[in-house]
Amino acid sequence: MTNPYEVPPEHAPQPGSDSSASKRLGKDLSAGLVVFLVALPLCLGIALASGVNLFAGLLAGIIGGLIVGPISGSHTSVSGPAAGLTAIVLAQVAKLETFDAFLLAVLFAGVLQICLGIARAGALSAFFPSSVIKGLLAAIGVILILKQIPHLFGHDKDPEGEMSFVQPDGENTFSEIWAIVGDLHIGASVIGLVSLLFLLFWERTPKLKKSIVPAPLIVVVFGVLVNQLFALFGEPWLIEASHLVQIPVAESFTDLKGFLTTADFSQWNNPDVYMGAITIAIVASLETLLNLEAVDKLDTKKRHSPPSRELIAQGAGNIVAGLVGALPVTSVIVRSSVNVNVGAETKRSTIFHGMLLLGAVAMFPVYMNMIPLAALAAILLATGLKLASPALFKQMWSEGRYQFAPFIITLVAIVWTDLLIGILIGLAVSVLFILNSSLRQPIRRIVETHLDGDLLHVELSNQVSFLNRAALDKLFNESKRGSHLLIDASNTNYIDPDILSLIRDFKQSVGPARGVEVSLRGFRSQYQMQDELRFADFSTRELQDKVTPDQVLEILKEGNRRFRTGNRLTRDFNRAVGGTAAGQNPLAAVLSCIDSRVPNELVFDLGIGDIFSVRVAGNVIGTKSLASLEYCVKDAGVKLVLVLGHTRSGTVKSSLDLLAASSSIGGSTAHGHLQAIVDEIEPNLAAGEIETFKNCSSSEQEAFIDEIAKRNVLKTVQNIIDRSEAIRTAMERGQVAVIGALYDVKTGNVEFLQEAAAGENVG
Repeated sequence: MTNPYEVPPEHAPQPGSDSSASKRLGKDLSAGLVVFLVALPLCLGIALASGVNLFAGLLAGIIGGLIVGPISGSHTSVSGPAAGLTAIVLAQVAKLETFDAFLLAVLFAGVLQICLGIARAGALSAFFPSSVIKGLLAAIGVILILKQIPHLFGHDKDPEGEMSFVQPDGENTFSEIWAIVGDLHIGASVIGLVSLLFLLFWERTPKLKKSIVPAPLIVVVFGVLVNQLFALFGEPWLIEASHLVQIPVAESFTDLKGFLTTADFSQWNNPDVYMGAITIAIVASLETLLNLEAVDKLDTKKRHSPPSRELIAQGAGNIVAGLVGALPVTSVIVRSSVNVNVGAETKRSTIFHGMLLLGAVAMFPVYMNMIPLAALAAILLATGLKLASPALFKQMWSEGRYQFAPFIITLVAIVWTDLLIGILIGLAVSVLFILNSSLRQPIRRIVETHLDGDLLHVELSNQVSFLNRAALDKLFNESKRGSHLLIDASNTNYIDPDILSLIRDFKQSVGPARGVEVSLRGFRSQYQMQDELRFADFSTRELQDKVTPDQVLEILKEGNRRFRTGNRLTRDFNRAVGGTAAGQNPLAAVLSCIDSRVPNELVFDLGIGDIFSVRVAGNVIGTKSLASLEYCVKDAGVKLVLVLGHTRSGTVKSSLDLLAASSSIGGSTAHGHLQAIVDEIEPNLAAGEIETFKNCSSSEQEAFIDEIAKRNVLKTVQNIIDRSEAIRTAMERGQVAVIGALYDVKTGNVEFLQEAAAGENVG
């Protein structure tokens, strides 16, 4: 069978076409180049901050691209040495006394990460609140801005790019910014400021944003060329080596091989190695999962990266890191966000950035060392402005305190401490807000007006734990004498035994002693709490005998309010079918139009057996419809007869059109059986009004139709009273009321045209 929604092959996009494939490849290669330029100084800086050989940082970046990249399921995540692990590296190297022993801990951490991935531990990422993830992204943006401002002006005493407010040397980010005043480098400042302004201009120019050549690459080339020009000027324009990228230079392959080291396997029986491995694995895995979730939110294609596969990829990378002497690797948010912002399409950009790192170390360290740090700082600062944009803060504020507070606390905590501690603080705050929300509003409470009175409908959530006990106990204690509670567990999968005991005690002893009636619905059989509904969700003989016409009118008004606000009652229709099988005891009879937009039971939020529904075009009264209403009043005992018209009535419009087409009101042309309806509507028109109708605009005609519909309702009400002695007698005895109402098809509101006091309409 042909799928009608399937796109014909000739019109379907061709993802494998040469043009689209080459375009994606071009984006990936250019993105990989930019990420390489950003990763290069960060790898060196993180190694320096970790107190290890600078080459260990470069190796970690290479492993992140060439080992983790191909295994990872993420299209945009970039892995490498993480600033968030520097404190752990420092502590573990000091504890294990040698870097070689530390490498064994890194190797074992990789094995543990692979085991976590096989065990599907990556599913934990689904529990990270979005407010914390957005706080993480914004914090990285703020840190990038604060950390790169000194480098933008040539103050490069802090090249490591540590991801926190407090620096290893006891200084802090703001004191470093203040130090710029006394350490401003003119040449670096010119390159940094011009580069930043160029990037901001590029971002705000649509045509430039679509360019094949990425703006960061232009910035780097510009920085190198201007640096060479400034070298001709000498001081104070000359940019010294301390303000440039610094890659260790190997004179030969032997020197390069000498940079490698491996794990000390003789430490396999050292308990501290295993404790270090567990610490590294947990911290690296947590940081990876959070970063992966954050990067997926940045991805313009909104693709999902499998978290468990990412743990396996990171584990493989850390095993290799332990074997060759590299720092531990994780998914890194700075490089990943840059990767997304410069247009990466697939993981090829990550792999290419690893190849460039390897090539730079092996073959081109001299040329890489010509890049000014100020140019790279401009790239990172522009990325920071995107991550911590004012629009993000405005959005989080508009979402309310339960989103904004964890977001801003996560941001501040990361900026003032470090990535991992800040994330843990943010997660803790989110949990506190969730617990507070659960304690304050663990259940949905709705006051429902049923046929026999008000009912507090308590809907239990999907999971009801001991944390909800305080709120539920408070609800029970605040229940007033004479009130009625419906405890509904229809949508609940688990209820804590303490909660079950609390509900059971309140229903069986506490509630009755306080004069509170309790009904149950939807509890699972294993809870041994059978459904027991002590309220009327359909009309019964006892209820019909008890209510007055005024009360029935209030029931209809309240039902229409629920219909308009979307708070319709939850009904057990199977119970209603069984309950009404023995007989019908409706509260009202509704004479309405046949219009498909006015279903009586829905408009008044009523159930099976609650009303008689008589429908005829134009809600006019005829012999058979009047006989039906007499049966409703005399034999079935309804307390209210409601004539329900509606706005934009097609019947009224057709009648007016027929009358307008005739020479006079009294001489309309016959139009089959519709003439009987026209004859009932015609008396609602005053002399000359049909001519006015003919000359009205469309909006004026619509208002006129609604006015005639209202007049027709009132005329029908009077006709029922005048023509039916049985109904008139019941009204005189106060047994029934006859009123009119108009339903607005645009708003769903029912306008009642009279009050329901029985007997007032007689005569």
